[in-house]
Amino acid sequence: MSLILSRRDLNFLLYEWLRVEELSRIPRYAEHSRETFDAALDTCEKIATDLFAPHNKKNDQHEPEFDGDKVTIIPEVSTALKAFCEAGLMAAGQDFELGGMQLPVVVEKAGFAYFKGANVGTSSYPFLTIGNANLLMAHGTPAQIDTFVKPELDGRFFGTMCLSEPQAGSSLSDITTRADYEGESPLGAQYRLRGNKMWISAGEHELSDNIVHLVLAKIPGPDGKLIPGVKGISLFIVPKYLVNPDGSLGEHNDVALAGLNHKMGYRGTTNCLLNFGEGTRYRPAGKAGAIGYLVGEPHQGLACMFHMMNEARIGVGLGAVMLGYTGYLHALDYARNRPQGRPVGPGGKDPASPQVRLVEHADIRRMLLAQKSYVEGGLALNLYCAQLVDRERAAAAAGDAAAHGRLALLLDILTPIAKSWPSQWCLEANSLAIQVHGGYGYTREYNVEQFYRDNRLNPIHEGTHGIQGLDLLGRKVVMKDGAAFKTLAQELAATIGRAQASGDAALAAQGKALGKAAARLAEVTQALWAAGDPNVTLANASVYLEAFGHVVVAWIWLEQALIAQAALAAGASAQEQDFYRGKLAAAAYFFQWELPKVGPQLDLLASLDRTTLDMQDAWF
Repeated sequence: MSLILSRRDLNFLLYEWLRVEELSRIPRYAEHSRETFDAALDTCEKIATDLFAPHNKKNDQHEPEFDGDKVTIIPEVSTALKAFCEAGLMAAGQDFELGGMQLPVVVEKAGFAYFKGANVGTSSYPFLTIGNANLLMAHGTPAQIDTFVKPELDGRFFGTMCLSEPQAGSSLSDITTRADYEGESPLGAQYRLRGNKMWISAGEHELSDNIVHLVLAKIPGPDGKLIPGVKGISLFIVPKYLVNPDGSLGEHNDVALAGLNHKMGYRGTTNCLLNFGEGTRYRPAGKAGAIGYLVGEPHQGLACMFHMMNEARIGVGLGAVMLGYTGYLHALDYARNRPQGRPVGPGGKDPASPQVRLVEHADIRRMLLAQKSYVEGGLALNLYCAQLVDRERAAAAAGDAAAHGRLALLLDILTPIAKSWPSQWCLEANSLAIQVHGGYGYTREYNVEQFYRDNRLNPIHEGTHGIQGLDLLGRKVVMKDGAAFKTLAQELAATIGRAQASGDAALAAQGKALGKAAARLAEVTQALWAAGDPNVTLANASVYLEAFGHVVVAWIWLEQALIAQAALAAGASAQEQDFYRGKLAAAAYFFQWELPKVGPQLDLLASLDRTTLDMQDAWF
């Protein structure tokens, strides 16, 4: 059994639930079939298992070092990334004309899940590069795509996203990196950038020939001053090395590593403070200031960057899922092989009787079942979101504006859930995995303590829970007169209808419970916005996010349960029956143990409680 990801579960989600084979009816994916999808997944599983997983612990114990001149990274990282690139996986979702496989997004992300679970530190380099390339494909000029994207897809250039600054954090309106116009170039409007960027993952290394930084900076107004707020923010390509017209590398740009940040997790990924335009080490064309090329229109930088940010948010959710998932599989393997204690009941206290395996204790099964419900529910949610992208693209290509709009709304409202719910609950799965291991769990000799440390970063990565809660309650549920909320409600209602018509009493009861929770969520959402004071409405947005997420994942579990029950009714084999019954048990756990948590949360929200809002600094 793989300790990274259950292939049987992945096959269930892709082929039995999401029916991804049907995507081959879409012209873009017409040359694909289950055989080609499986071949891609096999490649991902093999490279992840053979080259990424073996150095995960070494990556953690020997994090990158900076000697003031260059960064040193353990050699296994380069070996793994070279295999990843040579297999064509950097371009897996891109057009054939770009050297890609033209895989559906849902299959591409399913394959990448193996790398997230095997080694989240090393996988960060291609993760950021793929997102960087996708943004430039959407907003860059043909010359920018030829110069920067094509080498990224070949694996010769890697990419980053440079948003945050030491004084700004998540408050991007407060960034002060400045971009002064210098003139036109073959790569578009050319600027000189000056400023500092903090927490830049993969910001400096020797793993690729070049690093393509996507940098948010402000173009000054007519008076020479930076425009306050987000309106002045523009987006720039700032390569580590300038690129000559023939594609060869030119001068080192005025980008310098000031130092590495040392995190509790993701230690295999360099995390950097970068100085742009200080001119102390590098002066391209003899002048201080990092050369950057404008992407898109001036002052539209955030709109462009959200292309990568939203992709990254779902990707962070997938990473959180996979750290929880591999932790669950490690805990399951340990519980099945570790004898400890004796059963409760008659004869169980006889010290002469043999010990039983941990998995035979009810409390251990409780913890394993909780983990299973979190990680398999989280993976299903993330793959569902990935397929929404495929369906959205297909609708756009077919000229079906109504379907495209509906799918875009679903993806919009689910993005904060797909990012934050796994970051909270798959982290909880990692905590339970440590508990299952007992005293061994928090020693560095066992892998589960690292999984927890790695995953603890994800509730902060790409926007904290608080930011995602404000986005969900403050924007997503009310945008376009609540169109996204209504669209999601219709999807839930369709699933509930299928459950009630299934003829299965347990599924019908779960459908009823989900319907009640969804209706209450809608009532409370209306009550929050009827309060008339945005401060009161948004004060407890994180609680709203958690409740909303549990309703969504309950829906995802009901979807899975319907497929599992139908397979059992169709006469699954004995071995397959165990798999499907496991799915039904996890769904039952979520409805019995997790969904009921939503009721008190929604009651608290409906009360318009001001406890946190009224608390004063001096009272702490």
